[in-house]
Amino acid sequence: MQELAGRLTALDPDASESLKVIAYFDALVANGVGVEALVRAAAVLAGVPAGALVHGRTIRIDPQGRRMPVADAAEDQGFAGADATAWPSAGGEEHRVWIERTGAPHANDAMVLDRLELAVVIVSGDRRAPAGSVEVVLDEARSPAERATALARLRLDGAQRLRVIARSGETDVAGGATAVLATEHGLVRAGLVAAEHDLPTAGPVGHAVAAGPDELPAAWRDARIALRLADRRHPVVDAADLGALILLARAVSPSDEPHPDVVALLALDTRTLDLLDELVAAESVRAAASALSMHHSSMQSRHESLTRQLGYDPRTPLGRTRYETARMLARLR
Repeated sequence: MQELAGRLTALDPDASESLKVIAYFDALVANGVGVEALVRAAAVLAGVPAGALVHGRTIRIDPQGRRMPVADAAEDQGFAGADATAWPSAGGEEHRVWIERTGAPHANDAMVLDRLELAVVIVSGDRRAPAGSVEVVLDEARSPAERATALARLRLDGAQRLRVIARSGETDVAGGATAVLATEHGLVRAGLVAAEHDLPTAGPVGHAVAAGPDELPAAWRDARIALRLADRRHPVVDAADLGALILLARAVSPSDEPHPDVVALLALDTRTLDLLDELVAAESVRAAASALSMHHSSMQSRHESLTRQLGYDPRTPLGRTRYETARMLARLR
């Protein structure tokens, strides 16, 4: 399917995007995600809120992947909202899905709706608990009772400290409960293990510890932030190692206008960033030059040039703070 999508891109971009939608939902279903993850995926793909009514339970998700309140249901439609009758929808009495689009439909709305309906029917008919239970445990909108029940299904002790692991790719988290979840940044594999469990050594991986069941959703959020910060220098990132910087990382939105310090770093190539990283971390310019197998005078020249380009000296105490903060924000983008 990926090969076909590649060929179609040159012939018909809309057809190519439709195949990508099909592949995306197929991947979600194959990895055993729950209904809420499917609705979240549809909302992110469509760029408008999406919803589902499954066995009497209504779910609404906004385009940023966040839960939305369920308004008074339109009984004859089976879903919520004053404009419900105008929204594209599909399904029957037990399963109904919709996209909260008003006005002209977008090119792939019909495909997103079709694949969402099919996926919801498949997933809601699958009575295997683990993957759906992982989603429940990490969902901040779920009640403590629901979370406790899901932990019991996963055979996890709610009284112990649990580590939430976020990683990209298809590799499972050995020895723990795992599932692929749809997030605002794409598909992420979530893992739940005891806090003392051995961590994966191959990245990129982010992880965070929750002191109790009710802290698991916050730990999942922090683990995803840590995953976004993982790179070849830091393949495995512990959210706890960020210290107070985690507060800044939580507050930053991809839609925010980047600070000029961040813009300056985004304009640099990988080799220059590596040089800056070494300059900031090394005890001296000479030590940085030695680590990068450069002549001291060449490194000194580069240091002076980059100081002018950045507008500050990254080797001063304040400059180091500015650089490391901008570096983190650039990695988050």
